[in-house]
Amino acid sequence: MWKVAMSEEVGKALQSVVERVNQAAARRPKALPAVSPRLVAVSKTKPPDMVVEAYRQGQRNFGENYVNELVDKASDPLILDSCPEIKWHFIGHLQKNNVNKLLGVPNLFLVETVDSMKLADKVNSSWQRLRGSSTQRLKVMLQINTSGEQSKHGLPPEETVNTVRHIVSQCSALHFSGLMTIGRYGYDLTLGPNPDFQMLLSRRQEVCDSLKLPLEEVELSMGMSTDFEHAIEVGATNVRVGSIIFGNREYPNSAANTPNPSPAPSPEKSSKTVSEEAAKKMQHLTVSEH
Repeated sequence: MWKVAMSEEVGKALQSVVERVNQAAARRPKALPAVSPRLVAVSKTKPPDMVVEAYRQGQRNFGENYVNELVDKASDPLILDSCPEIKWHFIGHLQKNNVNKLLGVPNLFLVETVDSMKLADKVNSSWQRLRGSSTQRLKVMLQINTSGEQSKHGLPPEETVNTVRHIVSQCSALHFSGLMTIGRYGYDLTLGPNPDFQMLLSRRQEVCDSLKLPLEEVELSMGMSTDFEHAIEVGATNVRVGSIIFGNREYPNSAANTPNPSPAPSPEKSSKTVSEEAAKKMQHLTVSEH
């Protein structure tokens, strides 16, 4: 019975989020690139059964924060058998000593958290070696620390253009897909547009102007469960949503599944500081890209 209940809950929750994504996209200013937002269902701490259920409901992109958990989940026989078209996103902090393990993940689609030239070089050389004669390039995003918090990973914003230039010109096995940010937790949208999102928008414009890249080909990964609609309205092409699809997470006391945790708390776990009133009001914000 619990599987039937889980199936209904995940299905309804996912459908609701997909509808909200589409509605938010329809509210975007016409000046923004007409790129359909990608929903990444963040499944960390959730069992393979829930991933399979979301997949059966039409979801294809899934995100994980920890290398070991992603390796285990992506290699699970149930997921391998039931989800042949699954696309895994790595959205957590990546240490160089875990790169080889991560790149061996079946159906790895996008690494969203490259945050230095050295890490880009490591991912590039490892992908070249692991893929042998294959010409398939690995999609990567550059993570920017837009809030400037020491507890957050990510590249300082002023280093964005030079690092993207390095990836594009020196990392032949990688495909630069865009920019990613986490941003400050609990921002009150009643105060106006999220400054972290605005920062990412401006850095994308600088990258495109400096490197002559088409704006619509540089994605923006920003927005989570409490603010993904606002993020889409101002230009996000990739949103990372977990708890409102799969339910609140249960974190084990042991660190067995999280050998390299980020120093910052979970965005989904900390996001409840944004009020329902703010979530309603954010729908009425009108923001233009600068």
